[in-house]
Amino acid sequence: MKLFQCAVVSAIACCATPTTAHAINKIDLALKKQIENYFIGSIEGRDTLPFEKSRSLNTRDITQTREAVWHIWQKANEAANEEKLPELKPLSMDVRYSWSIPETLEPDAEMAFYYGYKGDSIPANGYPLYIYLHGSGPRDAEWKTGIALAETFDDAPSAYFVPRIPNEGQYYRWWQRGKQYIWDKLFRQSIASGKIDPNRIYLVGISEGGYGSQRLASFYADYLAGAGPMAGGEPLKNAPVENCRNIAFSLRTGADDDGFYRNLLTRYTKETFDSMTVSHPGYYKHEVELIPGRGHSIDYSVTTPWLKTNVRDPHVTRVTWEDFEMDGSYRNGFANFYVAERSNPNDSTRTVYDLTIEDNTIYLNAQLVSYTTVEKDSIWGIPLKFQKHYQRATEGRVKLYLDERMVDLKKPVTLIINGHEQFTGKLKLNVRNMVNRCSEFCDPERIYPAMLDIYL
Repeated sequence: MKLFQCAVVSAIACCATPTTAHAINKIDLALKKQIENYFIGSIEGRDTLPFEKSRSLNTRDITQTREAVWHIWQKANEAANEEKLPELKPLSMDVRYSWSIPETLEPDAEMAFYYGYKGDSIPANGYPLYIYLHGSGPRDAEWKTGIALAETFDDAPSAYFVPRIPNEGQYYRWWQRGKQYIWDKLFRQSIASGKIDPNRIYLVGISEGGYGSQRLASFYADYLAGAGPMAGGEPLKNAPVENCRNIAFSLRTGADDDGFYRNLLTRYTKETFDSMTVSHPGYYKHEVELIPGRGHSIDYSVTTPWLKTNVRDPHVTRVTWEDFEMDGSYRNGFANFYVAERSNPNDSTRTVYDLTIEDNTIYLNAQLVSYTTVEKDSIWGIPLKFQKHYQRATEGRVKLYLDERMVDLKKPVTLIINGHEQFTGKLKLNVRNMVNRCSEFCDPERIYPAMLDIYL
């Protein structure tokens, strides 16, 4: 296995605060402009290659540089030529907006949505954001119900994004690629606005929205503080529980809600979360409940008040990620991982990364996982329960990003992959690492100064 280090950080900024002004003094304006142009190009889809301009950094300058890079990112989002997220207005005004979806992802598709805030106070770190997904009835009626519920849930002060599914019918789902385009854009623009707390984003939904929010919770767990599907229940191959290690997860379904095996699949989800809690104490916070005597209609009001107490920790030192495709699309990265070359030879297998960082030692296990269906329904052939089979991953390339909140960057770190030590040494810090991860994750909490480039 080959292993290379790359580095992180220097920085830039356009004044405003003493820290960003100080960072500007450390870098020439030409580099600042290069980064800004790169950011705009990446947002508009013109720059798909990594940023390569190198500039080393001292550990004492990391915080100021991070702030500077984020400031440039915010300015680039303002300058990019694209449909913008509107200014937050009171949710009670019921103002409707819309975003277009590219024809290549979903023809004739436009995502209409409500976007607004509740409450009389403005939280110091920005509003918690709740994304609410409606059910599969007539979309205008379901959308109307969604905004009414969002206005009554006891979670203020908060902001809500309440979309209407672009197209109706059995082939249109919240987790498909056209909608992934919207979620990626929503995470990016809402966080860049400075109005949303990046550590308090929650995903909820009812019925079809319950299925969608459970899948999306596993797919996008690294952006979320919590998720709360209701009256749903997904086969767990579609929503691996492992990915929810660091978020709060709620799933409430009527015990008599047997349509599409919702109650059975909710029970399997509870059993798996319970098992993960035992094997990983302190992780997999969950509240999965089958409500006695209830069918498809339950009390929806308890989910967001439970979720709102949970805040994302973006600097976790234990991560589990099953890298799965959704509607033929993979994430490029997750938490502090970036996948440069996939390990799985085809979509019949997936790669599972398990990361633990302790005392400047990084333990990374990478395995391929395949599924065998052990239970399916006798009418439609829906796979309901699975057995997983693991084997060591022996190819692929992953970049692991690190910062001062994960390891002591002044000291050597040791990397152990699948039980074998592969590297010991001090990490170099370079501006390109910060720029590339800011562009990829669009997250002020994940602008990393150090990187290990790992060939499995």
